[in-house]
Amino acid sequence: MTASNNSATRRSLLVGASSLVAASAHAMQRPSLTMQDLKKEADVACLYHCDYGDHARFAQTLNNIANHYSAYGADPFGLQLVIVAHSVAIKYFLSTLDETPFKDDNIPPKTFDRVIDLAKNGLKVHLCEITFQRLKVDKSKVFDAPFMSFVPSGVATVAALQSKGFAYLKVG
Repeated sequence: MTASNNSATRRSLLVGASSLVAASAHAMQRPSLTMQDLKKEADVACLYHCDYGDHARFAQTLNNIANHYSAYGADPFGLQLVIVAHSVAIKYFLSTLDETPFKDDNIPPKTFDRVIDLAKNGLKVHLCEITFQRLKVDKSKVFDAPFMSFVPSGVATVAALQSKGFAYLKVG
């Protein structure tokens, strides 16, 4: 191997390693929003309040969100949908249930894949930091997805979004 090839190989490895470290750091630093960060960005905006752990009920919530997008032609500029999750509903957004109060739960396969599909239409998910603290769930267990963020309080976020013109829906 020539000196220039060796140098290029080392440079390539360093760039790859730097990218891996940056990606790992990004996964650990999911955004935390303040109440002031919450904005209504479409004429029609709705929040889906999720504080339940029943799988069928959560699946129905995802069905309703899909139907909601369908009625608006999946236009992310015409419709803004948000899930606010707290209490046991945070389990649907965790990459592993190990070392959580939900460790014995069996979430149906592909549940989070459905959330990812809906996020392609603009769905955002806000997760309650108070829930993570009270249940002693490590926030690094949350799936790494750009459409998810932490909020100080789930119920305060529900109220803040309503005050900003978001309609309220809760499946149940």
